[in-house]
Amino acid sequence: MTDAADAALAAQYEAFPYPKRDPRDEAKRLVVGSPSHLREVDHWIFGARRPAARPLSALMAGGGSGDGTVMLAQQMAWAGREGSVTWLDRSAAARRVAEARVAARSLGNVIFAEASILDLPGSGLGPFDYVDCCGVLHHMPDPLAGLRALVSVLAPGGGIGLMVYAPHGRTGVYMLQDALRLIAPPDRPPAERVEIAKRLWRQTPETAWLRRNPWITDHIQGGDAGIYDLLLNPRDVAFTVPQLAALLDAAGLEFRCLVEPLRYDPDAFLTDPRLRERTALLDPVARAALAEAASGNMGIHIAYCVRKGEAPPAPPWDDPAAVPVLRELDGAKLARQIGGDGVLRVGFDGLTVPVALPRLAQAILARVDGRRSIGAIGDELAANGVSREAFARDFAALARALEAVNRMLLAAP
Repeated sequence: MTDAADAALAAQYEAFPYPKRDPRDEAKRLVVGSPSHLREVDHWIFGARRPAARPLSALMAGGGSGDGTVMLAQQMAWAGREGSVTWLDRSAAARRVAEARVAARSLGNVIFAEASILDLPGSGLGPFDYVDCCGVLHHMPDPLAGLRALVSVLAPGGGIGLMVYAPHGRTGVYMLQDALRLIAPPDRPPAERVEIAKRLWRQTPETAWLRRNPWITDHIQGGDAGIYDLLLNPRDVAFTVPQLAALLDAAGLEFRCLVEPLRYDPDAFLTDPRLRERTALLDPVARAALAEAASGNMGIHIAYCVRKGEAPPAPPWDDPAAVPVLRELDGAKLARQIGGDGVLRVGFDGLTVPVALPRLAQAILARVDGRRSIGAIGDELAANGVSREAFARDFAALARALEAVNRMLLAAP
């Protein structure tokens, strides 16, 4: 299932593996993000109920230069988790970069398979407990066919992490794409097109909407690969939340969550009681659509999803044996960031949302270290004179607040 745009896309990623990465940088830092962070997969896909001792088989479908592959494989290695991460892409150039990054970290849990996502059915690959497809479906000739191919290799009870473009936060991108088709048409050599794109960006007046959009930076920080992917891509389709929901439904999937959940709650920034009367009447997809349209700053959607009817129970925040973990945060430092008014201010691409936290938030967060269980934290506070009832009430409120911003999750048992 290919066309001229798909052939051009394949040529693009041979010329400009994306995103631009230098394997030597692996000695300096691990690129971390969503989807496919191990803690998020444990929490959102498996409801913090799948044992950590059980091997995890993951697929990075459209693995590119390796960000998701390296992140998940390294996190599994650090945690001593058994299993493997399979990188799959049709770009030989991207594979060379990803292989070099894996080698730089001496990771032995990565498998490479050079093929198209559409080749997955009947390929013999899988089944996979977790499938990542980040930044791929919106470039495919038929996104639904691509998503169904992913579902075909998904193990029962498994889940998928997706990232697709969103239209409103990409304001200005499509205008410059239109301009560049006129002066750097797709039939010209890639290097020539990049040069023209750079020249146009330097000459684009301040009235251009992309100059007023601070949330899109690939053309500024992403090198030639970023410029080409953003402004010269032969196919770039953005999805609103309802369009993404319809795509998932057609593939037999349902949302587990949109990341971060609070960002998709219009009540996070609509405080007018009359407006909240209206938002209360909306279903979850419509509420998320309202948040997307009103905020205007979402350039991508990140979603975790599972097969319809296979969603596990919600993570067991009421289980004393469960272990809370913070995603890339130090509990003691986070506790100190809480204002005197008990409010944590969280930023979403220029939108600051106040998150009210309970009275015991600082005391609890100072003890969330990825080792202590909920029960153990409660025991320590009880020894300091905090009643069990107060702890249970405040811990539940803190869990609701920080889970909604994807900051505090539950570890795999």
